[in-house]
Amino acid sequence: MRLLIVGTLKGQLTAATKIAMENGATVTHAEDLDQAMRVLRGGKGADLLLVDVGLDIRDLVLRLEAEHICVPIVACGISNDARAAVAAIHAGAKEYIPLPPDPELIAAVLAAVANDSRELVYRDEAMAKVIKLAQQIAGSDASVMITGESGTGKEVLARYVHMRSPRAKRPFISINCAAIPEHLLESELFGHEKGAFTGAVARRIGKFEEANGGTLLLDEISEMDVRLQSKLLRAIQERVIDRVGGTRPVPVDIRILATSNRNLADAVREGTFREDLLFRLNVVNLKIPPLRERPADILELAQHFAKKYAEANGVPLRPISAEARRVLTTNRWPGNVRELENTMHRAVLMAQGDEIGPEAIITPEGERLDINKTPPAVAHATQAAEQVTRALVGRTVADVERDLILETLKHCLGNRTHAANIIGISIRTLRNKLNEYAEGGVPIPPPSGGTSDYQRMAS
Repeated sequence: MRLLIVGTLKGQLTAATKIAMENGATVTHAEDLDQAMRVLRGGKGADLLLVDVGLDIRDLVLRLEAEHICVPIVACGISNDARAAVAAIHAGAKEYIPLPPDPELIAAVLAAVANDSRELVYRDEAMAKVIKLAQQIAGSDASVMITGESGTGKEVLARYVHMRSPRAKRPFISINCAAIPEHLLESELFGHEKGAFTGAVARRIGKFEEANGGTLLLDEISEMDVRLQSKLLRAIQERVIDRVGGTRPVPVDIRILATSNRNLADAVREGTFREDLLFRLNVVNLKIPPLRERPADILELAQHFAKKYAEANGVPLRPISAEARRVLTTNRWPGNVRELENTMHRAVLMAQGDEIGPEAIITPEGERLDINKTPPAVAHATQAAEQVTRALVGRTVADVERDLILETLKHCLGNRTHAANIIGISIRTLRNKLNEYAEGGVPIPPPSGGTSDYQRMAS
C-alpha cells in the first residue's frame, strides 16, 4: 500500500502518517500539488492520495486526468466543516476524513483502498488445483498467463501469486490494456520524455519502471494492438524499455503476469496476437474455471460476502436459509464471482427476518432468481430459436458471421465499439472483418452519423 500525503495541515498529518505506517503503508510526502505530480510522474507511484482539503482538489483531479494517472483521493481537514467535506467530494475526492485522525478510520480507509477482501476464498477441488499450481510457481520469476471468464477473479489470483513471491514487498502494478486508448498505451507502459508528443508536459515514468523490482500485471492483454506487442516482446526478452521520445534504453527488473478472458490461440490464428509473445507470456497458465464449474465455492463465497457486506452496512449478520442456498447453487452465474458478490450485497440489504431467504436473492432490477420464466415466455423463446435454426440451414459460417456483424453494426448506428461489445469480439477483430468485407465489395455502415448504400438498401 503506497500512500502519498499532500499538504501540511499544521502538523496533523504527522499523526496520520504514523497511523498509516503502523498499518503497513509506505508513505511519501508532498507539500503541494506540483510536488505531488512530480512524485507520481517520477515512478514512485501511489495507491491513495491523502490531500489537505485546503488545496485545490478539483485542479488536482484535472491534472491527474490530463496525464491519465488513476489514483483515488481522500480529502482531510482539521475541522468537521460539512461544506468543506461536500465540496471536496464534488471536486472528485472519494472520501473526507476530519483531523486529528481517528486510528480506526485511517485503518478502514487504507483497508478499503488496499481491498483486503481480495483474499482467496475457495473450497471446490477444481479451484484448489489452480491454487496449488499458483503456490508452486509463485516463488519463481516465470511469466504467468491467467485465463478465465470475466469476473472469475484473475486479478485476485495475480495478486496472490505476487504476495507469495520474493517480490512481495516490492510494487504490484496493474494496467488494463483494454481501458486505455491505443495511442496512449505505449506511453502508459514505457513512459515518455517531456515534449515527446502534444500534452507531454514533463517526463513521465511508465508502468514498467514503476514496477521495477516487483510485478507488472498486464490485464486483458488480448486487447493490445499488435504493433505495440512487438515492443512489449522486446521489453520482456531484453528487460529494457524505451520511453517515448527517449534516446537511451532503460533497464528494468520485473516479473510479468498477464490476464485474458479470450482464447489467445484463436487470436494468434486471426493475426491479432503475436505467437512469439504468447509463448513468452504463457510459461505457466493458470486457468480459472467459471463459478458454475466449481459449485462448492458458491456457498463459501456467498457466506464470505454476506459477512463482508453486513459489516460494511452495519446490519446484523444473517445466515443463508436452505432455500436461498438452493437458489444460489442452481444459478448459472454468467458474471461469475463478481455477479455473486453483487447479488449477496443486495441480499444483505434486502433480507428481512432472521435469515437471508430466497426473496432477497434478486437481480439488479429486483426480480427473484428462483422464479422461472412463465410458460408463454419459454414457448416464445423456443419458437424463436427454432426459426433462427431453420434460417441458418444451407448457409456457410462465413456468410452467417458477415450478416451478424453487419446487422449488429446497423443496429448500433455504425458504432464500432458498441457492436464489438454486443458480438463479443475485440474492436480490432471487428475492424479487420469490416476491411475484409469492404475489399470484397460489400457496403459497410459508416461510423455513427453517416449514411451508406448499405443503410439505404436496408431501410
